[in-house]
Amino acid sequence: MIRFEGVVKKFGDHVVLRELDFSVRPGEFVTLIGPSGSGKTTILRLLMTLEQVNEGRIFVGGECLSHVEKNGKFVPAGEKHQRRMRRRIGMVFQQFNLFPNMKVLQNVTEAPIRALGLSRQEAEQRGRELLEMVGLSEKADAHPSQLSGGQQQRVAIARALAMRPEVLLLDEVTSALDPELVAGVLKVLKDIASTTDITFLCVTHEMQFARDVSDRVLMFDHGQIIEDAPPEKLFTNPDHERTREFLQAVLDRG
Repeated sequence: MIRFEGVVKKFGDHVVLRELDFSVRPGEFVTLIGPSGSGKTTILRLLMTLEQVNEGRIFVGGECLSHVEKNGKFVPAGEKHQRRMRRRIGMVFQQFNLFPNMKVLQNVTEAPIRALGLSRQEAEQRGRELLEMVGLSEKADAHPSQLSGGQQQRVAIARALAMRPEVLLLDEVTSALDPELVAGVLKVLKDIASTTDITFLCVTHEMQFARDVSDRVLMFDHGQIIEDAPPEKLFTNPDHERTREFLQAVLDRG
């Protein structure tokens, strides 16, 4: 469902991703871990076309996201192509980014009405089902300012799901939350992962969540994958010394 082929991303002279190759199968839940600055979030930003590759290609669902073929050559894709591809992908950010002037249900239904062409009735029915899924059906008529951080993040998850994505990207979705609110958000995500066929790519420092929900965990360091393993292997018996050092530091800090 997701494939990176020789992807290089630079910011000026700073190389963030170094000839990155990896793939995620349909319906798989893959988690990226590693120190800050190792390139994890850049991967998500490339998939959302918030950044563009310097070298290499990215595929989503077998179709190239980053390039199109012209006269037998691959050339960087334009905005129209990327916008069409982007509809297959949802993202939940660290910050909730809800519209403060809209009620909760409106936050969930606005994009499907505008971007997918759903009728208001269909969008609202779907929106209420999603709010029930994330445990917030009674908050449909509230404004974001009336919700806790954890509730706002659950609305953001429902909003992403309302676009019926094939791929859902999660970028440190609990980092802005008070510790007591984290468990509720992670439970919602775990339930969605186990009951849908959505493909997940997740960046997190929540090691227990990564261990519980992931099919594979990728350890990142200096823009490269240094270890790719099932969670029970990576967390209990990693092959790479750098992985052991990172996990020790994170678990000690926790």
